[in-house]
Amino acid sequence: MIVIPESELILNNRGAIYHLNLRPEEIAETIIIVGDQGRVEKVSQHFDSIEHRLQHREFVTHTGYIGKKRISAMSTGIGPDNIDIALNELDALANVDFDTRIVHPNLTKLNIIRFGTSGALQSDIPVDALVASTHGLGFDNVMNYYVHEKSADEIDMINAFIEQTGMDTKITMPYIFKGSQNLIDKFGDDFYKGITVTAPGFYGPQGRELRLKSRTRTFIDKLAFFSHNGYRITNFEMESSAIFGLCKLLGHDCVSINVVVANRMIQQYSKDSHAAVDVMIEKALEVVVSS
Repeated sequence: MIVIPESELILNNRGAIYHLNLRPEEIAETIIIVGDQGRVEKVSQHFDSIEHRLQHREFVTHTGYIGKKRISAMSTGIGPDNIDIALNELDALANVDFDTRIVHPNLTKLNIIRFGTSGALQSDIPVDALVASTHGLGFDNVMNYYVHEKSADEIDMINAFIEQTGMDTKITMPYIFKGSQNLIDKFGDDFYKGITVTAPGFYGPQGRELRLKSRTRTFIDKLAFFSHNGYRITNFEMESSAIFGLCKLLGHDCVSINVVVANRMIQQYSKDSHAAVDVMIEKALEVVVSS
């Protein structure tokens, strides 16, 4: 059995994993991840009781119960690089013995649900609408650092995407992972379904321009017209592809739920994005607790 070195699995002085500041007993098997630290309390205010409240840097975690269901709400901060930290450490909490530094012989499958905000890439998806992602399409390169076999469907979809959009692969080599179908199916007709694109930044990588010119400024129009095997691209954000990829490789179930706060095609922004986030949390939590 392989012992994971202390330089690779870093524990702090209370025996918690370094970045998340969590011990295995402080995390549930159903985990809601959000970007914004303040959104953790927006989720946990719906808990009937809270067992643990912990924070280190941008990683805030509340673990408690809604009825008999144990749930953790955790912030990751913004971006796929933070997701790389959060997902690897969550898996270690579930599947590594911190005393021996050896992987458990019987692995635990986590349910990881992202509650996020995003920009719609279809004119028919209004601001304040809810999206349940079927796939995460990454422009961020995180998963290109991991050894994995691409499925025939993934290769086919990426090839179709590059061909249809003419994406410059000198900027990045895109990748795609499907979400967990059993979780996606739990979110009904109140949620638009489609591919979520993940960018490694908010401005240039998403075609926004302030003072600097973006190389992808006109690219979002091409995203809107992509279609393959009945799937289209619904929205743009900064986390889902890495969540989907890491969960698939680590054996966890995941889904990404986003509220649309902006529509990039018709250049509209939500009149009250805070209220829209609250609605998303309430509706999505109902699904999570009932499943």
